[in-house]
Amino acid sequence: MFTDDFKQTPYWWEAAPIAERTPDDLPQKKVDVAIIGSGYTGLQAAVQCARAGRSTVVLEAEALGHGASTRNGGQISTSVKFGLEKLTKRYGREIAEGILQEGQASRDYVERFIQDEGIACHFNAAGRFDGAHSPRHYDKMAKQVAAGSYLNTGAYMVPKADMPAELGTEAYHGGMVYPRHANLHPALYHKGLLRVAQQAGGQVHSHCAVTGLKRQNGGFLLNTVKGPVEAARVILATNGYTGGISPWQQRRLIPIGSYIIATEELPEALIDRLMPTDRNICDSRKLVYYYRRSPDRKRILFGGRVSLQEADPKISGPRLHREMVHLFPELASTKISHSWTGMVGYTFDTLMHAGQDDGLFYAMGYCGSGVGMSSYMGMRIGQQAVDDPRGMTAFNKIPFPTRPFYQGNPWFLAPSVMAYRLWDKTGL
Repeated sequence: MFTDDFKQTPYWWEAAPIAERTPDDLPQKKVDVAIIGSGYTGLQAAVQCARAGRSTVVLEAEALGHGASTRNGGQISTSVKFGLEKLTKRYGREIAEGILQEGQASRDYVERFIQDEGIACHFNAAGRFDGAHSPRHYDKMAKQVAAGSYLNTGAYMVPKADMPAELGTEAYHGGMVYPRHANLHPALYHKGLLRVAQQAGGQVHSHCAVTGLKRQNGGFLLNTVKGPVEAARVILATNGYTGGISPWQQRRLIPIGSYIIATEELPEALIDRLMPTDRNICDSRKLVYYYRRSPDRKRILFGGRVSLQEADPKISGPRLHREMVHLFPELASTKISHSWTGMVGYTFDTLMHAGQDDGLFYAMGYCGSGVGMSSYMGMRIGQQAVDDPRGMTAFNKIPFPTRPFYQGNPWFLAPSVMAYRLWDKTGL
């Protein structure tokens, strides 16, 4: 099942090892903006704050980039999971359109940022294919495309007869293509973003966990393992790793482990037959699997949720392998070279959120669309923190719900996964 050199670390770290430990001292004990978290959200926010002339410090509990920003599948979407009709029923037409436009803007922002800042990270606007798990799912997709539910995404349907041009599997009943979606190498992107944030003037500190956060003298006092830091404003950029220092946000986020494997190198002809395009691949199941070719087109990266509770990558790896083989029986003897996990931040309404409470800013809850949306929302929340009016988003206008008695421990996850599995088996 595993290669001789198997690793329980992300495949992405081979080309871009996460940054080494930064110096232990904190040269500035008093700053304009303190940012908690060094992923895409935190670093994008740091770029905006530093370039606006604010003294800015990024505080990371682990190594820089240790979290989901270097562990994800590298897929960039237009981020919002709902169509216009459902969003309109919730929030009205104006906010619904605004939410969908923010999603599209997030994809464009990432491409533009990468180009403007000269980040080499294998950005590829290859599109995404969503496989229909049942004929019923295909019909639902087709109705949504015909009704224009996804606004200006250019989405179109692929009937089952045309599937060989998209994917070498008999498992789907056709599907839908989003031609504007893209992918990249997430760790190389993070490495480049870190460079940009530091060159802008942001201080970035690894292994500097924030152990306490309280208001003081019109600002904030952050207790860290390297000593106290005073800040006029604070940005929470912790998403699926949000902890007890911010209980209000913790009660609104559902941390969910997502798991990915990388195969050993495969013959070029096999890769081309199974995945004729460079598209991202997802499907219409409740328990979604997401996969793609590696940037060098030599491996398949396959991810999803495969356990009722959080599991060791050596346990989740074979389970993902089994699901992969259900789709592609030719891969039955293929070995796993890497198996890893990271935490996704979900919300009760399956939408991302941003806001502030008298100087305490946050952007989080990307619901599995973190590459594009965390970059975009990090940029926007950074603008909000320096009073730039361009920073306001549609996500600032909607409530951030929680549930009674929920404190951040998703006890309901296991029964939900079981229910979704049964739902997927019915094809409804």
